[in-house]
Amino acid sequence: MNFMLADAVLSPVVISLWIVFWAYWFHMGRMVRMHRMVWGFTIALALTVAMMRAPLYGRLIPVHWVVVLGPLLVVLKLLLGALLLWVAWEGMRRDHTGAWLALPALGLVTVSLYQQELTVLHVPLTFFPFGMAVTINQIAVVLSLIIITVLLMRRFLQSLRLRQQWEAEIDQARQIQQLLIPEAIPTVPGFLLETEYRPAQQVGGDFFQILPDGKGGVLILLGDVTGKGLQAGMQVALIVGAIRTIVETSYEPHVVLEGLNRRLCGRGQSYATCVAMLIASDGKTTIANAGHLAPYLNGKELTMAGNLPLGLNESVTFDQTTIQLKPKDRLLVITDGVIEAKNAKNELFGFNRARSISHLPAAFIVKAAEIFGQEDDITVVSVSRMAQEKEGEVGPPASLKSAEVA
Repeated sequence: MNFMLADAVLSPVVISLWIVFWAYWFHMGRMVRMHRMVWGFTIALALTVAMMRAPLYGRLIPVHWVVVLGPLLVVLKLLLGALLLWVAWEGMRRDHTGAWLALPALGLVTVSLYQQELTVLHVPLTFFPFGMAVTINQIAVVLSLIIITVLLMRRFLQSLRLRQQWEAEIDQARQIQQLLIPEAIPTVPGFLLETEYRPAQQVGGDFFQILPDGKGGVLILLGDVTGKGLQAGMQVALIVGAIRTIVETSYEPHVVLEGLNRRLCGRGQSYATCVAMLIASDGKTTIANAGHLAPYLNGKELTMAGNLPLGLNESVTFDQTTIQLKPKDRLLVITDGVIEAKNAKNELFGFNRARSISHLPAAFIVKAAEIFGQEDDITVVSVSRMAQEKEGEVGPPASLKSAEVA
């Protein structure tokens, strides 16, 4: 009974496992279809073998059925062998070098699995080197394992080199992005500026720019591109470069956003949200929003018309809202990394928590989101209009950077 189990089940399963192994090794597609085909043949082969062995054969299965079952057994086993050869052929088409290295192992595996068929071709199955009996199966298994070990080591070294290359490229992208993020906040007389930037990965998808307009005012842009990692970082580089080009002609928020939108349209599935605020020296503030979270004024969310994010529709225009910043007023803008912070209970930080701490310093807001459970890039920018100084008094510094740039 144990012999029948090994003969009927284990032998077909071993052949099928080798087929699946090499299919994965050569990165063949449609693996679901491959699994169905392989295991369908395997089940049919196992049932055929079982019907030709005791206790089924001669009791439940008539003896004369061997005329049909014998050829069927050979056909099914050869079909599995043909499938193994087809996998090897497809592997050579995809990766010539890797496939040629794998062919000796494939040949040895075939030899070990089809010993009975080799006897028909009068191939000797046992050798006697130094007086010891060694079967062709033993030789094939040992040599195939040695070759597969070499192949695995080769692929591991290739993966290691590729990983080191990717790490180097990501580090270079991070360094480039650091150059794009303002290292020092410009001094804007009459205003107090704070910024905090915390990328979730080495390369972040958030961006902000603080650009004095040369008239005592300042243009502040803050946004978030879709995705994370290297692709998001490259998109940020494109946006920052476009911003600096556009402001050479206009600092108007809607003009800047419309220019960015035209540059991003037609660049695949990526898009970005962005809010642009032009704050004049007298506190007059013009705001345009492209699908971003609305700014907070003194801890209360501003009511603004909704607009599409950048990169979705080339002909879209962006409405502007104008407010007056009074002395001691504070305008705060954040990215959705604050809102989407998630704790161990899978609870979002959410809008209510963000609103409740929106009057606090930028560093506190970022720290609160980090402790809660950061999952996305976090950026916070705030601008406060300084109280007018009385004659003879010395006011606080005009600008402040309250956190390092990660």
